[in-house]
Amino acid sequence: MEVERTALPGIGLRHEFRTARGQHAAVISHHNGRRDLVVYDPRDPDTTLAALALTNEEANGVAELLGTARLVERLADLQRQVTGLVTVQIQVAEGSPYAGRFMGDARVRTRTGASIVAIVRDAEVVASPGPDTRLRSGDLVVIVGTADGTAGAAEIFTRG
Repeated sequence: MEVERTALPGIGLRHEFRTARGQHAAVISHHNGRRDLVVYDPRDPDTTLAALALTNEEANGVAELLGTARLVERLADLQRQVTGLVTVQIQVAEGSPYAGRFMGDARVRTRTGASIVAIVRDAEVVASPGPDTRLRSGDLVVIVGTADGTAGAAEIFTRG
């Protein structure tokens, strides 16, 4: 998909694109953090059919929703391409030694070689979480690594 980027003096930036089906849309990023998602009339590019004004937080939420599917697709593709690489989802149980602690405290990558690529929390996805991300019971931790590495990661979240 081609994206045309246009500076809007005094407003911000417009990223305009057409979908594979020919729908014409844009995301307008205002200097104050607001984002507008605009859908244009395919017969008249100057006519707006719909506009959705999003706060910075709402825009981030929509981006996470859209990015989550993409992340899962990429992980599945990668898993198919690389022999020996697996993806597992481990739930942080209420009794886990890491529930309520920072992710970095678990030292998963150092101890197992496996990588935490996302955390699914309720309807939110935290992609590429950093070591300062606090884990909560009920979180679903998405881990990529070898079978041994991901099994070791599961052990860490279960027993410590």
